[in-house]
Amino acid sequence: MVRKARRVLTLLGPAFVAAVAYVDPGNFAANFSAGAEYGYALLWVLVFANLMASLVQYLSAKVGLVTGLSLPEVIATRLGRKSRIAYWLQAELVAIATDLAEVIGGAIALNLLFNLPLLAGAVITGIVSLALLLIYNYRGQKIFERVIIGLLLIIPIGFFVGLWITPPDARGVVAGLIPQLRSTDMLLLAVAMLGATVMPHVIYLHSALSRDRHGKVSKKDLAGLLRATRFDVGAAMVVAGAVNISMLLLAAAALRGMPDTDSLEGIFRALDGNVSALVAWLFGLSLLVSGFASTTVGSHAGAVIMEGLINRRVPLLVRRVVTIIPAVIIVAIGIDPTRALIVSQVALSIGIPFALLPLLLVTASKKIMGEAVNTKLITIILGAATTIIVVLNLVLIGLTILG
Repeated sequence: MVRKARRVLTLLGPAFVAAVAYVDPGNFAANFSAGAEYGYALLWVLVFANLMASLVQYLSAKVGLVTGLSLPEVIATRLGRKSRIAYWLQAELVAIATDLAEVIGGAIALNLLFNLPLLAGAVITGIVSLALLLIYNYRGQKIFERVIIGLLLIIPIGFFVGLWITPPDARGVVAGLIPQLRSTDMLLLAVAMLGATVMPHVIYLHSALSRDRHGKVSKKDLAGLLRATRFDVGAAMVVAGAVNISMLLLAAAALRGMPDTDSLEGIFRALDGNVSALVAWLFGLSLLVSGFASTTVGSHAGAVIMEGLINRRVPLLVRRVVTIIPAVIIVAIGIDPTRALIVSQVALSIGIPFALLPLLLVTASKKIMGEAVNTKLITIILGAATTIIVVLNLVLIGLTILG
Protein backbone atom coordinates (compact mmCIF):
# COMPACT_ATOMS: atom_id res chain seq x y z
CA MET A 1 0.00 0.00 0.00
CA VAL A 2 2.79 2.42 0.98
CA ARG A 3 4.76 1.46 -2.14
CA LYS A 4 1.71 2.08 -4.32
CA ALA A 5 1.13 5.49 -2.69
CA ARG A 6 4.76 6.47 -3.31
CA ARG A 7 4.49 5.41 -6.95
CA VAL A 8 1.38 7.57 -7.40
CA LEU A 9 3.20 10.54 -5.86
CA THR A 10 6.10 10.13 -8.30
CA LEU A 11 3.61 10.44 -11.16
CA LEU A 12 2.24 13.78 -9.95
CA GLY A 13 3.32 16.94 -11.71
CA PRO A 14 1.90 17.54 -15.21
CA ALA A 15 -1.49 18.69 -13.89
CA PHE A 16 0.16 21.12 -11.47
CA VAL A 17 2.06 22.72 -14.35
CA ALA A 18 -1.23 23.05 -16.23
CA ALA A 19 -2.92 24.41 -13.08
CA VAL A 20 -0.59 27.43 -13.05
CA ALA A 21 -2.46 28.71 -16.09
CA TYR A 22 -5.66 28.69 -14.00
CA VAL A 23 -4.23 31.20 -11.51
CA ASP A 24 -2.58 33.65 -13.89
CA PRO A 25 -2.83 37.48 -13.62
CA GLY A 26 -5.99 37.41 -15.73
CA ASN A 27 -7.65 35.51 -12.90
CA PHE A 28 -6.55 38.21 -10.45
CA ALA A 29 -8.11 40.94 -12.59
CA ALA A 30 -11.35 39.09 -13.38
CA ASN A 31 -11.96 37.55 -9.94
CA PHE A 32 -11.13 40.62 -7.86
CA SER A 33 -13.14 42.86 -10.19
CA ALA A 34 -16.10 40.48 -9.92
CA GLY A 35 -15.95 40.29 -6.12
CA ALA A 36 -15.43 44.01 -5.59
CA GLU A 37 -18.27 44.99 -7.91
CA TYR A 38 -20.82 42.22 -7.46
CA GLY A 39 -19.88 40.63 -4.15
CA TYR A 40 -20.49 36.90 -4.08
CA ALA A 41 -22.92 36.90 -7.03
CA LEU A 42 -20.48 35.37 -9.55
CA LEU A 43 -19.11 32.66 -7.27
CA TRP A 44 -21.14 30.09 -9.22
CA VAL A 45 -19.11 30.89 -12.36
CA LEU A 46 -15.88 29.87 -10.62
CA VAL A 47 -17.40 26.65 -9.27
CA PHE A 48 -18.73 25.71 -12.72
CA ALA A 49 -15.49 26.65 -14.45
CA ASN A 50 -13.32 24.72 -12.00
CA LEU A 51 -15.42 21.55 -12.28
CA MET A 52 -15.32 21.80 -16.03
CA ALA A 53 -11.58 22.49 -16.04
CA SER A 54 -10.97 19.36 -13.96
CA LEU A 55 -12.78 17.21 -16.52
CA VAL A 56 -11.09 18.92 -19.47
CA GLN A 57 -7.59 18.59 -18.06
CA TYR A 58 -8.08 14.91 -17.30
CA LEU A 59 -9.34 14.24 -20.83
CA SER A 60 -6.43 16.18 -22.33
CA ALA A 61 -3.93 14.16 -20.29
CA LYS A 62 -5.73 10.97 -21.34
CA VAL A 63 -5.22 11.84 -25.01
CA GLY A 64 -1.47 12.07 -24.44
CA LEU A 65 -1.33 8.79 -22.51
CA VAL A 66 -3.46 6.77 -24.94
CA THR A 67 -2.17 8.09 -28.27
CA GLY A 68 1.39 9.11 -27.38
CA LEU A 69 0.61 12.39 -29.19
CA SER A 70 -0.33 15.87 -28.13
CA LEU A 71 -3.87 17.07 -28.90
CA PRO A 72 -2.55 19.44 -31.63
CA GLU A 73 -0.75 16.50 -33.25
CA VAL A 74 -3.94 14.44 -33.23
CA ILE A 75 -5.88 17.37 -34.72
CA ALA A 76 -3.22 17.85 -37.41
CA THR A 77 -3.61 14.26 -38.65
CA ARG A 78 -7.24 15.02 -39.52
CA LEU A 79 -6.84 18.38 -41.24
CA GLY A 80 -5.49 19.46 -44.62
CA ARG A 81 -2.59 21.89 -44.89
CA LYS A 82 -4.68 25.07 -45.23
CA SER A 83 -7.01 24.02 -42.42
CA ARG A 84 -4.04 23.25 -40.15
CA ILE A 85 -2.55 26.69 -40.79
CA ALA A 86 -5.88 28.43 -40.12
CA TYR A 87 -6.41 26.42 -36.96
CA TRP A 88 -2.86 27.16 -35.82
CA LEU A 89 -3.35 30.91 -36.38
CA GLN A 90 -6.40 31.09 -34.11
CA ALA A 91 -4.70 28.93 -31.46
CA GLU A 92 -1.58 31.10 -31.68
CA LEU A 93 -3.66 34.26 -31.21
CA VAL A 94 -5.17 32.72 -28.09
CA ALA A 95 -1.68 31.91 -26.81
CA ILE A 96 -0.60 35.52 -27.46
CA ALA A 97 -3.67 36.83 -25.59
CA THR A 98 -2.64 34.58 -22.71
CA ASP A 99 0.90 35.94 -22.78
CA LEU A 100 -0.47 39.47 -22.83
CA ALA A 101 -2.27 38.96 -19.53
CA GLU A 102 0.64 37.21 -17.88
CA VAL A 103 3.38 39.64 -18.88
CA ILE A 104 1.27 42.67 -17.97
CA GLY A 105 0.44 41.05 -14.63
CA GLY A 106 4.11 40.52 -13.84
CA ALA A 107 4.90 44.12 -14.86
CA ILE A 108 2.15 45.51 -12.61
CA ALA A 109 3.40 43.40 -9.69
CA LEU A 110 6.96 44.67 -10.08
CA ASN A 111 5.61 48.22 -10.20
CA LEU A 112 3.56 47.72 -7.03
CA LEU A 113 6.32 45.99 -5.06
CA PHE A 114 9.43 47.82 -6.27
CA ASN A 115 8.10 50.88 -8.13
CA LEU A 116 9.64 49.68 -11.39
CA PRO A 117 8.29 51.22 -14.63
CA LEU A 118 5.76 48.96 -16.33
CA LEU A 119 7.86 48.67 -19.48
CA ALA A 120 10.90 47.48 -17.50
CA GLY A 121 8.68 45.08 -15.56
CA ALA A 122 7.30 43.55 -18.77
CA VAL A 123 10.83 42.93 -20.08
CA ILE A 124 11.96 41.42 -16.75
CA THR A 125 8.92 39.12 -16.71
CA GLY A 126 9.82 37.91 -20.19
CA ILE A 127 13.43 37.28 -19.20
CA VAL A 128 12.45 35.32 -16.07
CA SER A 129 10.03 33.17 -18.08
CA LEU A 130 12.81 32.41 -20.56
CA ALA A 131 15.07 31.33 -17.69
CA LEU A 132 12.37 28.99 -16.40
CA LEU A 133 11.91 27.51 -19.88
CA LEU A 134 15.64 26.86 -20.08
CA ILE A 135 15.27 24.75 -16.92
CA TYR A 136 12.78 22.59 -18.84
CA ASN A 137 15.16 22.28 -21.80
CA TYR A 138 18.35 21.54 -19.89
CA ARG A 139 17.28 20.03 -16.57
CA GLY A 140 14.26 18.01 -17.70
CA GLN A 141 10.53 17.96 -17.13
CA LYS A 142 10.56 16.69 -13.54
CA ILE A 143 12.81 19.50 -12.27
CA PHE A 144 10.71 22.02 -14.21
CA GLU A 145 7.55 20.61 -12.64
CA ARG A 146 9.00 20.93 -9.14
CA VAL A 147 9.96 24.55 -9.71
CA ILE A 148 6.49 25.40 -11.08
CA ILE A 149 4.72 23.57 -8.24
CA GLY A 150 6.81 25.51 -5.72
CA LEU A 151 5.76 28.79 -7.34
CA LEU A 152 2.12 27.65 -7.47
CA LEU A 153 2.04 26.97 -3.73
CA ILE A 154 3.25 30.50 -2.96
CA ILE A 155 0.31 32.17 -4.72
CA PRO A 156 -2.56 31.45 -2.27
CA ILE A 157 -0.77 32.51 0.93
CA GLY A 158 -1.82 36.16 0.83
CA PHE A 159 -5.46 35.37 0.03
CA PHE A 160 -5.77 32.88 2.87
CA VAL A 161 -4.24 35.39 5.30
CA GLY A 162 -6.68 38.03 4.03
CA LEU A 163 -9.68 35.74 4.52
CA TRP A 164 -8.49 34.95 8.05
CA ILE A 165 -8.45 38.68 8.82
CA THR A 166 -11.71 39.44 6.94
CA PRO A 167 -13.89 36.29 6.85
CA PRO A 168 -16.56 36.06 4.11
CA ASP A 169 -20.28 36.20 4.84
CA ALA A 170 -21.67 32.63 4.90
CA ARG A 171 -25.10 33.64 3.57
CA GLY A 172 -23.53 35.61 0.76
CA VAL A 173 -21.38 32.63 -0.20
CA VAL A 174 -24.42 30.33 -0.37
CA ALA A 175 -26.39 32.88 -2.39
CA GLY A 176 -23.46 33.23 -4.80
CA LEU A 177 -23.80 29.59 -5.79
CA ILE A 178 -27.13 30.37 -7.52
CA PRO A 179 -26.57 31.26 -11.23
CA GLN A 180 -27.43 34.87 -12.06
CA LEU A 181 -26.50 37.43 -14.73
CA ARG A 182 -28.14 40.82 -14.27
CA SER A 183 -26.35 43.06 -16.79
CA THR A 184 -24.03 43.16 -19.79
CA ASP A 185 -21.11 44.16 -17.57
CA MET A 186 -21.84 41.21 -15.31
CA LEU A 187 -21.90 38.94 -18.37
CA LEU A 188 -18.57 40.39 -19.53
CA LEU A 189 -16.97 39.54 -16.20
CA ALA A 190 -18.53 36.06 -16.18
CA VAL A 191 -17.11 35.30 -19.62
CA ALA A 192 -13.74 36.75 -18.57
CA MET A 193 -13.76 34.48 -15.52
CA LEU A 194 -14.52 31.48 -17.74
CA GLY A 195 -11.73 32.44 -20.12
CA ALA A 196 -9.32 32.88 -17.21
CA THR A 197 -10.24 29.53 -15.68
CA VAL A 198 -10.79 27.19 -18.64
CA MET A 199 -7.67 28.13 -20.57
CA PRO A 200 -7.59 26.95 -24.23
CA HIS A 201 -3.80 26.86 -24.56
CA VAL A 202 -3.37 24.64 -21.51
CA ILE A 203 -5.88 22.13 -22.92
CA TYR A 204 -3.39 21.58 -25.73
CA LEU A 205 -0.42 21.64 -23.36
CA HIS A 206 -1.53 19.02 -20.83
CA SER A 207 -1.69 16.31 -23.50
CA ALA A 208 1.91 17.12 -24.43
CA LEU A 209 3.05 17.11 -20.79
CA SER A 210 1.59 13.63 -20.32
CA ARG A 211 3.10 12.45 -23.60
CA ASP A 212 6.53 13.80 -22.69
CA ARG A 213 6.42 12.26 -19.20
CA HIS A 214 5.13 8.79 -20.15
CA GLY A 215 5.04 8.39 -23.93
CA LYS A 216 2.40 6.13 -25.46
CA VAL A 217 1.33 3.87 -22.60
CA SER A 218 0.81 0.14 -23.01
CA LYS A 219 -2.59 -1.39 -22.27
CA LYS A 220 -1.09 -3.11 -19.25
CA ASP A 221 -0.02 0.16 -17.62
CA LEU A 222 -2.80 2.43 -18.87
CA ALA A 223 -5.37 1.83 -16.13
CA GLY A 224 -2.88 2.57 -13.35
CA LEU A 225 -1.61 5.73 -15.04
CA LEU A 226 -5.14 6.99 -15.65
CA ARG A 227 -5.91 6.56 -11.94
CA ALA A 228 -2.74 8.46 -11.04
CA THR A 229 -3.67 11.15 -13.56
CA ARG A 230 -7.12 11.56 -12.02
CA PHE A 231 -5.47 12.08 -8.65
CA ASP A 232 -2.94 14.50 -10.15
CA VAL A 233 -5.66 16.54 -11.86
CA GLY A 234 -7.94 16.44 -8.82
CA ALA A 235 -5.26 17.68 -6.43
CA ALA A 236 -4.02 20.36 -8.82
CA MET A 237 -7.48 21.71 -9.56
CA VAL A 238 -8.40 21.77 -5.86
CA VAL A 239 -5.41 24.07 -5.34
CA ALA A 240 -6.26 26.22 -8.37
CA GLY A 241 -9.95 26.34 -7.48
CA ALA A 242 -9.21 27.33 -3.89
CA VAL A 243 -6.99 30.16 -5.11
CA ASN A 244 -9.60 31.49 -7.54
CA ILE A 245 -12.45 31.27 -5.08
CA SER A 246 -10.38 32.88 -2.31
CA MET A 247 -9.69 35.84 -4.63
CA LEU A 248 -13.38 36.48 -5.18
CA LEU A 249 -14.30 35.89 -1.53
CA LEU A 250 -11.59 38.27 -0.29
CA ALA A 251 -12.70 40.96 -2.73
CA ALA A 252 -16.36 40.48 -1.78
CA ALA A 253 -15.64 40.52 1.97
CA ALA A 254 -13.10 43.33 2.10
CA LEU A 255 -13.46 45.47 -1.01
CA ARG A 256 -17.17 45.55 -1.90
CA GLY A 257 -18.30 49.09 -2.60
CA MET A 258 -14.83 50.60 -2.24
CA PRO A 259 -13.75 53.12 -4.89
CA ASP A 260 -10.98 52.44 -7.44
CA THR A 261 -11.12 48.66 -7.15
CA ASP A 262 -11.45 48.18 -10.90
CA SER A 263 -7.67 47.97 -11.34
CA LEU A 264 -4.95 45.81 -9.81
CA GLU A 265 -3.25 48.94 -8.52
CA GLY A 266 -6.48 50.06 -6.87
CA ILE A 267 -6.99 46.61 -5.36
CA PHE A 268 -3.46 46.70 -3.94
CA ARG A 269 -4.11 50.08 -2.29
CA ALA A 270 -7.54 49.00 -1.04
CA LEU A 271 -6.11 45.85 0.57
CA ASP A 272 -3.40 47.98 2.19
CA GLY A 273 -5.91 50.41 3.63
CA ASN A 274 -8.83 48.12 4.42
CA VAL A 275 -7.20 44.79 5.38
CA SER A 276 -3.48 45.12 6.13
CA ALA A 277 -0.19 46.15 4.57
CA LEU A 278 0.97 42.53 4.85
CA VAL A 279 -1.96 41.23 2.81
CA ALA A 280 -1.39 43.92 0.18
CA TRP A 281 2.29 42.98 -0.06
CA LEU A 282 1.43 39.27 -0.29
CA PHE A 283 -1.10 40.14 -3.01
CA GLY A 284 1.69 41.82 -4.99
CA LEU A 285 4.02 38.86 -4.41
CA SER A 286 1.33 36.40 -5.54
CA LEU A 287 0.70 38.47 -8.66
CA LEU A 288 4.42 38.52 -9.44
CA VAL A 289 4.88 34.78 -8.96
CA SER A 290 1.75 34.16 -11.01
CA GLY A 291 3.07 36.30 -13.86
CA PHE A 292 6.47 34.60 -13.89
CA ALA A 293 5.10 31.05 -13.73
CA SER A 294 2.09 31.39 -16.01
CA THR A 295 3.91 33.17 -18.84
CA THR A 296 6.44 30.33 -18.79
CA VAL A 297 3.65 27.78 -19.13
CA GLY A 298 2.00 29.89 -21.82
CA SER A 299 5.19 30.05 -23.88
CA HIS A 300 5.60 26.29 -23.59
CA ALA A 301 2.00 25.82 -24.73
CA GLY A 302 2.58 28.04 -27.76
CA ALA A 303 5.55 25.91 -28.79
CA VAL A 304 3.47 22.73 -28.40
CA ILE A 305 0.68 24.22 -30.55
CA MET A 306 3.06 25.29 -33.32
CA GLU A 307 4.99 22.02 -33.40
CA GLY A 308 1.85 19.89 -33.30
CA LEU A 309 -0.18 21.73 -35.96
CA ILE A 310 2.39 22.91 -38.50
CA ASN A 311 5.45 20.86 -37.51
CA ARG A 312 7.64 23.92 -36.97
CA ARG A 313 9.97 24.70 -34.09
CA VAL A 314 11.12 28.20 -33.19
CA PRO A 315 14.08 28.79 -30.85
CA LEU A 316 12.95 29.70 -27.33
CA LEU A 317 14.59 33.10 -27.38
CA VAL A 318 12.97 34.05 -30.69
CA ARG A 319 9.54 32.86 -29.58
CA ARG A 320 9.84 34.65 -26.23
CA VAL A 321 10.76 37.93 -27.95
CA VAL A 322 7.98 37.68 -30.54
CA THR A 323 5.18 36.81 -28.10
CA ILE A 324 6.17 39.50 -25.61
CA ILE A 325 5.92 42.28 -28.23
CA PRO A 326 2.11 42.84 -27.97
CA ALA A 327 2.33 43.22 -24.18
CA VAL A 328 5.26 45.63 -24.46
CA ILE A 329 3.38 47.72 -27.05
CA ILE A 330 0.27 47.92 -24.87
CA VAL A 331 2.35 48.97 -21.86
CA ALA A 332 4.36 51.47 -23.92
CA ILE A 333 1.35 53.29 -25.42
CA GLY A 334 -0.39 53.60 -22.07
CA ILE A 335 -3.49 51.40 -22.48
CA ASP A 336 -5.06 50.65 -19.08
CA PRO A 337 -3.35 47.38 -18.11
CA THR A 338 -6.14 45.96 -15.95
CA ARG A 339 -8.71 46.55 -18.69
CA ALA A 340 -6.34 44.88 -21.16
CA LEU A 341 -6.12 41.91 -18.80
CA ILE A 342 -9.90 41.46 -18.63
CA VAL A 343 -10.38 41.88 -22.39
CA SER A 344 -7.63 39.30 -23.00
CA GLN A 345 -9.56 36.84 -20.85
CA VAL A 346 -12.67 37.38 -22.98
CA ALA A 347 -10.52 36.60 -26.04
CA LEU A 348 -9.43 33.40 -24.32
CA SER A 349 -13.03 32.47 -23.63
CA ILE A 350 -13.87 32.91 -27.32
CA GLY A 351 -11.02 30.50 -28.10
CA ILE A 352 -12.27 27.82 -25.71
CA PRO A 353 -14.68 26.07 -28.14
CA PHE A 354 -11.86 25.65 -30.68
CA ALA A 355 -10.02 23.57 -28.09
CA LEU A 356 -12.99 21.85 -26.47
CA LEU A 357 -14.73 20.65 -29.64
CA PRO A 358 -11.68 18.72 -30.92
CA LEU A 359 -11.10 17.35 -27.42
CA LEU A 360 -14.71 16.17 -27.34
CA LEU A 361 -14.51 14.54 -30.77
CA VAL A 362 -11.14 12.89 -30.12
CA THR A 363 -11.97 11.46 -26.69
CA ALA A 364 -15.37 10.24 -27.92
CA SER A 365 -13.77 8.35 -30.83
CA LYS A 366 -13.39 4.61 -30.28
CA LYS A 367 -11.02 4.50 -33.25
CA ILE A 368 -8.60 6.93 -31.59
CA MET A 369 -9.03 6.15 -27.89
CA GLY A 370 -9.79 2.42 -27.98
CA GLU A 371 -11.02 1.12 -24.62
CA ALA A 372 -10.29 4.52 -23.02
CA VAL A 373 -13.03 6.19 -25.08
CA ASN A 374 -15.38 8.49 -23.17
CA THR A 375 -18.54 7.14 -21.66
CA LYS A 376 -21.75 8.61 -23.07
CA LEU A 377 -22.26 10.55 -19.83
CA ILE A 378 -18.86 12.25 -20.07
CA THR A 379 -19.48 13.11 -23.71
CA ILE A 380 -22.87 14.63 -22.83
CA ILE A 381 -21.43 16.66 -19.92
CA LEU A 382 -18.55 18.02 -21.99
CA GLY A 383 -20.87 18.76 -24.90
CA ALA A 384 -23.30 20.63 -22.65
CA ALA A 385 -20.51 22.66 -21.01
CA THR A 386 -19.08 23.58 -24.40
CA THR A 387 -22.53 24.64 -25.59
CA ILE A 388 -22.99 26.89 -22.55
CA ILE A 389 -19.69 28.65 -23.22
CA VAL A 390 -20.49 29.12 -26.92
CA VAL A 391 -23.90 30.58 -26.08
CA LEU A 392 -22.42 32.95 -23.46
CA ASN A 393 -19.89 34.19 -26.00
CA LEU A 394 -22.51 34.70 -28.72
CA VAL A 395 -24.73 36.64 -26.31
CA LEU A 396 -21.78 38.77 -25.25
CA ILE A 397 -20.79 39.54 -28.85
CA GLY A 398 -24.40 40.37 -29.72
CA LEU A 399 -24.85 42.69 -26.74
CA THR A 400 -21.52 44.37 -27.48
CA ILE A 401 -22.51 45.04 -31.11
CA LEU A 402 -25.98 46.26 -30.20
CA GLY A 403 -24.70 48.30 -27.26
